[in-house]
Amino acid sequence: MKETPKSIWIEAEQWEVRTWDAEDTNTDVIVVFPDRTKWIASFFTYKNIQTLREKNVHTGECMNGAYYWSSDMVLIDISSRERIEQVVENLIENDSFNTVFTRYPNVEAEDDYLYPTGFFVI
Repeated sequence: MKETPKSIWIEAEQWEVRTWDAEDTNTDVIVVFPDRTKWIASFFTYKNIQTLREKNVHTGECMNGAYYWSSDMVLIDISSRERIEQVVENLIENDSFNTVFTRYPNVEAEDDYLYPTGFFVI
C-alpha cells in the first residue's frame, strides 16, 4: 500500500488525558493534503451509537432514541489513530474518500505554521 501524503487531525487527541475511550466515542477528523485541500468527517464507534441511543431514550432527544443522524458520519470499530489512518488510506485507495469526507475551504497560507515545513506543494 502506497501511502498518500496527508495531515490527519483527530479532535479526541486534544481532549484531556484519559477522556478518550477509543471503543466508545465520536470524534471529528480533518484531513489536509499538500495541495491545501481540507476534508472533514465525524467518526463514531459502533458502541458509541448505542451509548448515544440510550442517552437519547432518557433525555428525549431524537424522538426518545428512535433515530440518530450526523452529517459526514463514518462508523468504525475502534477510534484509535492507527485505525482512523487505516480507514482514511482505504477510502483513498478505493476512490471513496471524496464521497465520505466533505470538502471545506482550502488551508490559508497564514496557517502554514500548523503543518510540517515543506508540507504544502506551491
